[in-house]
Parts: sequence; structure tokens; C-alpha cells
Amino acid sequence: MSERLLPVPEGLAGERLDVALTRLLGLSRSRAADLVADGAVLVDGRPGTKSDRLLPGSLLSVDLREPTVEPPAPPEPVPGMRILYEDDDVVVVDKPVGVAAHPSPGWNGPTVVGGLAAAGYRVSTSGAAERQGVVHRLDVGTSGVMAVAKSEVAYTSLKRQFKDRTVDKVYHAVVQGHCDPLNGTVDAPIDRHPQHDYKWAVVTGGKPSVTHYDTLEAFPHASLLEVHLETGRTHQIRVHMAALRHPCVGDVTYGADPGLSKRLGLTRQWLHAVRLGFDHPMTGERVEVVSEYPDDLQVALKRLRSGV
Repeated sequence: MSERLLPVPEGLAGERLDVALTRLLGLSRSRAADLVADGAVLVDGRPGTKSDRLLPGSLLSVDLREPTVEPPAPPEPVPGMRILYEDDDVVVVDKPVGVAAHPSPGWNGPTVVGGLAAAGYRVSTSGAAERQGVVHRLDVGTSGVMAVAKSEVAYTSLKRQFKDRTVDKVYHAVVQGHCDPLNGTVDAPIDRHPQHDYKWAVVTGGKPSVTHYDTLEAFPHASLLEVHLETGRTHQIRVHMAALRHPCVGDVTYGADPGLSKRLGLTRQWLHAVRLGFDHPMTGERVEVVSEYPDDLQVALKRLRSGV
């Protein structure tokens, strides 16, 4: 058992406990959160919670126990996941709703990585073991285009392209109400919600986040938007639209009207990754991959157009 005693420096005063642990010990955010959840972190002798705000001079006691390693789940086919593009370096899938990008603690459902493995696809071994080949992610409740690297060269190239913001990430979203202006940009930092750890929010000091939107069609109670992302923060579109008081229809987590969701038959946010453009890692040629709306989103859109 390895225990560390760490006084909280002035520079981390007011910071969340899990964030402070990542900075003091170089841990990942998820590892820090797991230690706190396991009761392995004491703040002035008392068990902490990951959202605790620290005071300068407080003493942290951290038991750096080794995490229990769960055996990897066997690969399972993912019904409805289609291959939109494939070659020796890249495979691009049409991810269905209800499917995670890769395995993670607390998620026992299907994943893109597991579905590809079950279908016999071999992907890059770069990246963390549970997310090998994954160069970007879509939320479980978001459907659409997602790329996975098959070769090491592709992994390095695509990660760089996402970092340099040269990838064209285009989404369609149906949001409540009508945006004013009809076309615009949201430039607002995002980080974890200060009160609810399962959510994200626009907060001072968060990571820079930029979303561009254009209104494609307006309905009595909602609007269909085309959204271009410069950055790729967790829940970015959902958070930015909620900050404008135009949450994605069906997204009750971020304030959507559950009554409207019910009338449209939606059980998730109306948000779909419709297009992904990137430079091919080997040839340099531009690759553009498009995904059509899945059935549940088409039905909801039809009902909106009929005046529901």
C-alpha cells in the first residue's frame, strides 16, 4: 500500500479535488475520480468527494492502491452499425444510438471498438488499451459518422488533424425554439458542471470551445440546425445550445421539454453526426463521409414538419 500526504498549495485553492489530484500526482481524471469514489482520498482526515473545493493548507492523504483490472469483455456484434468507408488505414462507421465509442468503467453496453473486433476488423494498437484506434468519440446518445484508425500511421495522422482542427465535423441538431441570430458562433469554455458530475457546463476557466451553427429549417416549436465544431469537448453541442436556452430536442439532461420529446417519440437528443471530412493519412486526398438520419430522428422531424 502506497500512501502519499500532500498539502494543498495556494495555486490549487478552490479547485475540485479530482482536478487537484491530476495536477499533484499526474493521474488521469478518471483514475483520480475512482480513487475518491473508493474512499482512498482523505481531506483533513475525512473522506472526500471529487467535487469538493479545496482550501489552501488542507492535507490530502492519498492511498495509491492499484486499481482492480477487470478482464476485457468479449467482442460483441453491434446490430445496425454499418461501415461507411474502409481501406487499409481507416474504417468509418455509422454509429447507432445506444452504442459507446469504447469500453469505459460503468458501461456494460455495446461499443464501436467491440463491434469492429467482433466483425473481424483489426485496428491500431495506439492509444489506451480500451480505446485503441479511437481518434474521436460520439456520445452514447448521439448517432452518426465516427472514424477509427486501423494503422499506426493513420492513428498519428488523424489525432494530429483533430488537434490542429483541420477535420470537418458537421452535425445536424434539432433544438427548441428559434436561435437569435439564426446563424452564429458560440465561443464559451466548457468543463464539468460544478454541482452535477454527470453533466458539463459553460464555466469560467473551462477548456476553450467553439461551435458554429446555421439554421436550416424552422418549425413552430423548434429549429433544424447545421453545426460545425472547431473543438471537440464532451457534450459540446448539447452544452452550448443549452447555454443559449435552445437545448437539443429530447435532451432532458440539459433542460429539454419532456412533453415535446414525448410528442415526437424521442428517447434521446435529436443530434446526428452527418458528415466527417479529413485528409487521408497516406495519400493526403480529402475524404468526405456522410450518414443519413436514423429512423427515430426522421420520425421526429416528420412530426415537427406536420406541426406537432
